[in-house]
Amino acid sequence: MPIPKAELHLHIEGTLEPELALRLAERNGVTLPYADVAGLRAAYRFDDLQSFLDLYYRLMDVLRTEQDFTDLADAYLARAREQGVRHAEIFFDPQAHTARGVAFDTVLAGLSAALDSSEERYGITTGLILCFLRDRPEEEALATLEEAKPHLDRITAVGLDSAEVGNPPSKFARAYERASELGLHLVAHAGEEGPPEYVREALDVLHVERIDHGIRSLEDPELVARLVAERIPLTVCPFSNVRLRCVDTLADHPLRRMLDAGLLATVNSDDPAYFGGYVDENLTDTAAVLGLTDDQVRTLARNSFEAAFLDDATRARYLAEVDAHR
Repeated sequence: MPIPKAELHLHIEGTLEPELALRLAERNGVTLPYADVAGLRAAYRFDDLQSFLDLYYRLMDVLRTEQDFTDLADAYLARAREQGVRHAEIFFDPQAHTARGVAFDTVLAGLSAALDSSEERYGITTGLILCFLRDRPEEEALATLEEAKPHLDRITAVGLDSAEVGNPPSKFARAYERASELGLHLVAHAGEEGPPEYVREALDVLHVERIDHGIRSLEDPELVARLVAERIPLTVCPFSNVRLRCVDTLADHPLRRMLDAGLLATVNSDDPAYFGGYVDENLTDTAAVLGLTDDQVRTLARNSFEAAFLDDATRARYLAEVDAHR
């Protein structure tokens, strides 16, 4: 059985496996330019973040109804259980759906139908993180946040994703200030393709509690020292970093250096249907290639619960499961 872990960097739209995409396309009368599963899988080749996003948003068109979002979340939870996931904080992109005519309430109701019973059915506690699309205007993010206000009991945090370069965190200062006033936790993608300065902006302008990716932080020793001193978690996604050409090969991945530096790094799967593996493959394959010790793997698992938005009792329970795992 895989070591117990939390997954903190997982885009639910990025769990859309080809089989489900084609099934939903047929159910909803959506025509995709792929004849079969093999043809669609062959399209999962990317040169960079933007080429990935082009396919990602194209396939999202098959998600139309509450049931579609419920089926998507259920499929992820079933896989996550087999991966040793005990807690998942799941990103969703409402703007990507409302822009094509799918109501915010439809998305949230569909996801909630699966997540509300996830602990009972899968043994996984969950939270939802509403992400703003950083390549869209901040006014859209503010409008999305306003739309979310009646549903804040179902939303744990806000995040910031999509194309990073040219879209610095500071662009969303007002949206994050408003989210903080509403009592939401704050996270943001930074330092994946973007420079270390984006990590600093996420901390100093957005006041985030957690950095998603953050691998380029290692280029700035002063920033690394700050992240260590302030115990800012980094949600690292090794397979994603390689597939999107942020890192040349898994052997070049900086995860070991991050641990050696004392960073509170965690391992996650990002968009696993597209990147070739879920969270346990990301953890075990990366550990094997980098020669991480059993103690370092255990540290990564412990870090995932330390970094999660959990109450103290639940966190202590999960940490005890990690320590007891052999």
